[in-house]
Amino acid sequence: MNQLDFKGRTAVVTGGAQGIGLAIVRRLLDSGATVRIWDRDPAQLDRTLGALSRSASGAAVDVTDAAAIAQATAAAVRDLGRIDVLVNNAGIAGMTVPTVDYPVEEWERVLRVNLTGTFLACRAVAPQMTKAKYGRIVNIASIAGKEGNPNACAYSASKAGVIALTKSLGKELAQTGVLVNCVTPAAARTAIFDQISQQHIDYMLSKIPLSRFVKVEEIAALVCWLASEDCAFSTGGVFDISGGRATY
Repeated sequence: MNQLDFKGRTAVVTGGAQGIGLAIVRRLLDSGATVRIWDRDPAQLDRTLGALSRSASGAAVDVTDAAAIAQATAAAVRDLGRIDVLVNNAGIAGMTVPTVDYPVEEWERVLRVNLTGTFLACRAVAPQMTKAKYGRIVNIASIAGKEGNPNACAYSASKAGVIALTKSLGKELAQTGVLVNCVTPAAARTAIFDQISQQHIDYMLSKIPLSRFVKVEEIAALVCWLASEDCAFSTGGVFDISGGRATY
């Protein structure tokens, strides 16, 4: 594993207790960062923290709750001194059904977690970063946000929104020392697969020219470079990690 220099840096990772988020947390820790995990599952968070180094801490946070995000941000700044890196990873897949049959309540739930949750975290943390004149925000979008997956309208729309939010915020903060980018992975075999049908899993695999799902460690490697000081001239960018699926 290539070592990035995060010594003295602090990071917040949402949804960091398992899957892609946990791989990002591990990579940051291995590179010297101090990491605060925000996750809505207290039991899973406790199990994860028990297996990590003392440089990791956590807080039970629902990213759809603006007040909870504000409180967690204030606590992280108090405990860690500042927030240098924010990785917005928390997300859900939602149902896999045709758009005309998609329940309104499910649409709203997916958008609230995937898009509004990312917005709320950015909104709370960005002022701390601009005050320090340094920061890296990395949002986890999806290839579905570029191409749109059939029978996954809410997920696709939410991730397209994350891409647009990234571009907008990146331009707004371009003169502040805070860079904002996103990654658009193909599917990774994580617990999110439990939320979708086997037919949809097979469809996603069939679209990847490399004929395999992306590994969480591969996503973490790209995310952590974007979160590092080495990434100095990219903002509002969309970085592909889709095994050849993306055409732009």
